[in-house]
Amino acid sequence: MEQRSIDDSLFSDVVYSRNVIEFATVANEFCTFTESVSELPRRDFLGKLQKMLPLLYLKASLLPLLNELEDSDDSPEKFVTESDYNFILRKLSSKMGEFDSYPEIFESGITLGEANIEANISENVADIYQDLKDFILSYRIGTAEVMRAALWECRNNFEQYWGQKLVNGLRAVHMLVHGNTNVE
Repeated sequence: MEQRSIDDSLFSDVVYSRNVIEFATVANEFCTFTESVSELPRRDFLGKLQKMLPLLYLKASLLPLLNELEDSDDSPEKFVTESDYNFILRKLSSKMGEFDSYPEIFESGITLGEANIEANISENVADIYQDLKDFILSYRIGTAEVMRAALWECRNNFEQYWGQKLVNGLRAVHMLVHGNTNVE
């Protein structure tokens, strides 16, 4: 009976909550999908990306708010190296080819009508991948403190950085999937 209460309190931590587990599942699927980009024809890749990005956004937006971690001066370990990132970026860029870049008008400090900034779907996906892969690999360590730190950082990065990249990239993916462009 005593053992059961210890286990119950262990798994009552926020890192084991339904929303976090579901986010981790979708994040893992996104990373696996991104790593296998070479195996899909462009149209299939775009179709699956069009479905995964909104799900990922939804699951990230449901993550619990955590107070900044007072006990830790260290940010979670980074697992995705620069060469890993560049490898993924090259694979994505190759898959997207001439359809990779799109005009970006949602950058802070840029008003509508000013010169457009070009963005790339491949870079957006690679940036999201990098953060999610680091989260997943930290989460797999299984230590509650490491998992909470990774969760806090991933949620914060979603709000400050890759959430906007996701919705901007989704706009471009939507145009490719539903526009009159022959992506093959």
